[in-house]
Amino acid sequence: MYSVNKELIIRSSSEAVDFALLKDGKLIELHKEEEKSNFQVGDIFIAKIRKPVAGLNAAFVNVGFEKDAFLHYHDLGPNLASQLKFIKLVSAGKLKDFSLKNFQFEKEIDKDGTITDVLSSNQSVLVQVVKEPISTKGPRISAELSLAGRFIVLVPFSDRVSISQKIEDKKEKERLKRLVQSIKPKGFGVIVRTVAEGKNTAELEKDLQNLLSRWTAMCKKLPTAHHPSKVLGELNRASSILRDVFNDTFSGIQIDDEELYNQTKDYLQEIAPSKQSIVKFYQSKDTPIFEKYNIERQIKTSFGKTVSMSKGAYLIIEHTEALHVIDVNSGNRSNKATNQEDTAMEVNMIAAAEIARQLRLRDMGGIIVVDFIDMSNPENRKVLFDFLKEEMSDDKAKHKILPPSKFGLVQITRQRVRPEVNIKTREEDPNNESGEIEAPIQIIDKIAFDLERILKIHKHVVLNVHPFVAAYLSKGFPSLRSKWFLEHKKWVKIIPRDAYTYLEYHFYDKKGNAILE
Repeated sequence: MYSVNKELIIRSSSEAVDFALLKDGKLIELHKEEEKSNFQVGDIFIAKIRKPVAGLNAAFVNVGFEKDAFLHYHDLGPNLASQLKFIKLVSAGKLKDFSLKNFQFEKEIDKDGTITDVLSSNQSVLVQVVKEPISTKGPRISAELSLAGRFIVLVPFSDRVSISQKIEDKKEKERLKRLVQSIKPKGFGVIVRTVAEGKNTAELEKDLQNLLSRWTAMCKKLPTAHHPSKVLGELNRASSILRDVFNDTFSGIQIDDEELYNQTKDYLQEIAPSKQSIVKFYQSKDTPIFEKYNIERQIKTSFGKTVSMSKGAYLIIEHTEALHVIDVNSGNRSNKATNQEDTAMEVNMIAAAEIARQLRLRDMGGIIVVDFIDMSNPENRKVLFDFLKEEMSDDKAKHKILPPSKFGLVQITRQRVRPEVNIKTREEDPNNESGEIEAPIQIIDKIAFDLERILKIHKHVVLNVHPFVAAYLSKGFPSLRSKWFLEHKKWVKIIPRDAYTYLEYHFYDKKGNAILE
């Protein structure tokens, strides 16, 4: 079976921590954890209701963000009354046992009730962030709490046991249900995550104990907590990303910060001791970690409006207020495929894999419309649709894909709980104070791409470029030019041209005739 090489590369700086997830060396996810982000999905706050609004059937809650958070009646959870009673007793110091096993539950609230019947201004409530603040909106919160572990999710004030729908084997579902019911403490519900498939009692028990101790630690803070304040932070982002993306297929985790390295090692010791050895502390002073793993270059070439793919094909990604549009282009390719349908199919398949990667990489949410190249054969359309579904099956975000329309349009909806990753790939133009140009690294890629085509036809090639670019191509050992020589067995002469703008380049043959790129 083909083994996939998955690595997590973590870069730390004073303002932020960046996480890059690589699959066979290719960047598939990028996360940024900034120090100032105080509202992560999963954080729990003790807060006061500012004002219930009957017309919206929701309450505004002050969680310490510049805009009040919005708590809808449907996000209160059936056992809100029990939660409110619990907070009141614990905050007053009257309840010291946080296990819920002797705690008397209140009647469930009416699922079609009104907010003003159950909440009033100034009431203390525990709420959890379910959607981070995005642009002008405050965080979206829920009063139905859940503590996510590696294999299970613990739900206080509930008794339900549910199993992830992604576990399809009926016997395994029943086994997990029986197992969890035997270890589940009274007063807590449990959701079994997909990764629990095949796991034994000891592993699930350890996860459960870990979550119960986090719950206890949180409850201990309540008597002295200010309102509003965070009483349970999501794990540090390294651990929460590891919890959600880590599995046995990982072959390496590289971290350039000692404290983070130790935290990660400790966390892996808890969840997967046998994998602790794959965590490495990256110490090279010469090459920054993102340069070493070619991530910086991939960021520059992956986040622009145009995304190049193999065989000359490319994507154009446009963002509008209402939706995202992705256009698939075949490029001007002299292709060996015999007819148009085969060419369209080949480009569409390359594009489907890249689109699945782009959606995760940029964390694009909402409605995405993809304009694939038209294919007249309905079977091909089905193959493409199945392939796109397969490529997106790794995506943790909830998504739905509709089959291609007759015009080759595919509609995708994808849930987003964090602001979209948006990276500037254009830089100031050194030739023009007010303009912007593509990042220089992209020019190098374009030259290499054009060169590959030209060297198939021409034996002697002379490349004219701006002096900066000329130096970049010919200096160092081995230089890019010598790499081209090894690859194509042809030497490219490089001439620096002062008159050229930064991104201008032209190819000539040995007689001085221009070769059209």
